Amino acid sequence: MRDPELDRILSTEQDIVPSANFARNVMDKVRMEASVPPPIPFPWKRALPGVVLCVLAVVAVFVTTVLRPGPQRVLPAPGPSMFTGLWASLLSGLGELLRAANAGGLGWILLALLLTFVSVKLSLRLAGRRV
Repeated sequence: MRDPELDRILSTEQDIVPSANFARNVMDKVRMEASVPPPIPFPWKRALPGVVLCVLAVVAVFVTTVLRPGPQRVLPAPGPSMFTGLWASLLSGLGELLRAANAGGLGWILLALLLTFVSVKLSLRLAGRRV
């Protein structure tokens, strides 16, 4: 395109006219948006106890892991001279089982399961069993 042609195109004034239904369609959309109910607010009053318990759990884990005092003193296992026969083998097996469970974190697993159970029961009770 050359300059004279471009000047001729730009020098003519053309009225920009919207389509016939433009104003009506815009007003219909505005009315539709105005009729939409406001969003439901987040239930902070119900969520606050859970948030507080989570923060307390994080603090408890921090205190027990990071701020733990020096090495723990382990009590010696009872010797075989205290028990005889079957009782000695049963108790020593139970002691080994408890030590293995403690090393595997069984206490924390049981605590997590208990907290999960309590939170589900509490939420079902608060919701009125509308599930």
